[in-house]
Amino acid sequence: MSVNSQLLRKIPKVDELLRHPQLTNLCCQHTVLTETVREVIDSLRQAILSGEEPCLETESICAEIIRCVQKKTTMNLRPLINATGIVLHTNLGRAKLSTAAVRAIQSVAQDYNTLEYNLESGSRGSRYSHVESLICKLTGAEGAMVVNNNAAAVMLVLSTMAKGKEVVTSRGELVEIGGAFRVPEIMEQSGGTLVEVGTTNKTHPSDYENAVTENTGAFLKVHTSNFKIMGFCEEVSLDEMVRLGHEKNIPVIYDLGSGSMIRLEDYGIQDEPNVLDAMKSGADVISFSGDKLLGGPQAGIIIGKREYIEAMKKNPLTRAFRIDKLTLAALEATLREYLDPAEVLKNNPTLHMITAKMDTLEPKGRQLLECIERVCDGSYSAQLTEDYGQVGGGSVPTQTLLSSVVAIEPKHVSLDILEKRLRELSLPIIARISKERLLLDVRTIEEHHFEYVAESIKNCCQ
Repeated sequence: MSVNSQLLRKIPKVDELLRHPQLTNLCCQHTVLTETVREVIDSLRQAILSGEEPCLETESICAEIIRCVQKKTTMNLRPLINATGIVLHTNLGRAKLSTAAVRAIQSVAQDYNTLEYNLESGSRGSRYSHVESLICKLTGAEGAMVVNNNAAAVMLVLSTMAKGKEVVTSRGELVEIGGAFRVPEIMEQSGGTLVEVGTTNKTHPSDYENAVTENTGAFLKVHTSNFKIMGFCEEVSLDEMVRLGHEKNIPVIYDLGSGSMIRLEDYGIQDEPNVLDAMKSGADVISFSGDKLLGGPQAGIIIGKREYIEAMKKNPLTRAFRIDKLTLAALEATLREYLDPAEVLKNNPTLHMITAKMDTLEPKGRQLLECIERVCDGSYSAQLTEDYGQVGGGSVPTQTLLSSVVAIEPKHVSLDILEKRLRELSLPIIARISKERLLLDVRTIEEHHFEYVAESIKNCCQ
């Protein structure tokens, strides 16, 4: 009998493995367990036929089955710890929601709700009514509506106000907003015709004025939130554009992008416009995101003159772009917190992290360092230092955020292996490597995770 045949005969049968005590206690569907047992057995068989000699001990096989079952039954979309110092990390879900927003989601998710029901009249209502008056109160706008993201908001605005017409835009503002979606392509899909004016680095009011024809439908200004042109450059301000638009009787559309509802310059963050100042300019329609500097769920918020907002509600695209009940609940709860400007800085995680200063971050860093040193077994060294994080999410690209970080230097494993092990945990930890050290930025780590982070560093450095 060949070696292969002898090894193949040693592979346990499916029924034998299913009865093994290590597997009978697994909390999973029987079909998932059976499928996994067969897959592991098949992989062992293929390994033997290819000339390998895998371990055929029953305990070892059961351990592999358990690992595979855990991987199969773990949610793909799941929580993790953001140790990167990037507050609005697009790959990590952008804005963390407030406690009130999370509670609002849970309340409408597990019960029937008033999504499109008017309790006063006992008849069908509008889903937009839940946040429209609230947005108008916060911004001073005549009308407001929400869709599923800001790209959809821009397309809906252009489709409603400029379909079949020309839209004049500065060449320096034709940005790509991520995922290869570009303003000119959104314009094309909306049915408007793009008219580029100026150059990449300089655009003047006369460029807009000279581009006006009888078919001009709107002026479009786009806040270039994910990049900044420096040096020999000039742009037409929103106030200038509004003044020209009123003179020519041409509506002005402003894609504000990040959607800050507070003046971040009061907290040392420069060059980021806010919704309230944009409204004061007199722009006819403004759109911005809900999950960036607003600190809420993914949404596209549109504010402006009532006539345009009402027309958008009747646009067929509105149904395709409409916001769902869970997002609406989170958005309403987030917006309600803005009614108290002082409290929103504490309760809104995004604003709380962005505005945090070193006098609070440094003690937080010391606390994490103490947790890590307390469990240290000599397989690594840890040091408290300073480094720079970012706002993220395409917001405030020219500014970094000084923060307190714990730098880890493993002694027995490489930095790449340590980083990989940390992100493969049941609760992954996403960190960054800089200057031959693994950095843990406390700006974006919750204090209740410190003990877990410390134990994870110890285990992953061994």
